[in-house]
Amino acid sequence: MSDPLILTLAMDEESFAWLDGLRQAHFPDRGYRLPAHLTLFHHLPGDARADIDARLEALCDKTAPFGMQAVKVMDFNPGAAIRVESDQLKRLRKDLAKSWSDWLTPQDQHFHSHVTVQNKVAAKDSVWAELDAAFEPFEVTATGLLLWHYRQGPWERAARFDFTGPQTEIRAEG
Repeated sequence: MSDPLILTLAMDEESFAWLDGLRQAHFPDRGYRLPAHLTLFHHLPGDARADIDARLEALCDKTAPFGMQAVKVMDFNPGAAIRVESDQLKRLRKDLAKSWSDWLTPQDQHFHSHVTVQNKVAAKDSVWAELDAAFEPFEVTATGLLLWHYRQGPWERAARFDFTGPQTEIRAEG
């Protein structure tokens, strides 16, 4: 049996760099460091890799990069995440969930689009209030999808699928 797969959203370099900087500065050291990520699915079957790749390639061939809005800092009580909103992201995720409904774990039955900056820390160490006080909404561009092998902690990138569909005006949807 293959390791499970995780599917995340790829984003523009500037947004990723800012979000990853926050995550690397504030996420507790658990013996490995994951980059900032917006998870679409936490546990897809590794044994279905060929089917997953084919579905993602087809989807990305018809999907253009699209705008999203980072709207607020979420309190993870304790910890923090950046909430990202986009109607197009919701539709994309819903379409994949419908295709993969037989595979979805309880965690993947629901979708809350965010990038975790910090979690599972002592309340005194939470950066939520600090980040929330300085936060200003900003635009993020979704550029593709990233598939990862879950290695019981660390992740290993399996594939990248870029959005290469026909270009339309990129704008945030909320």
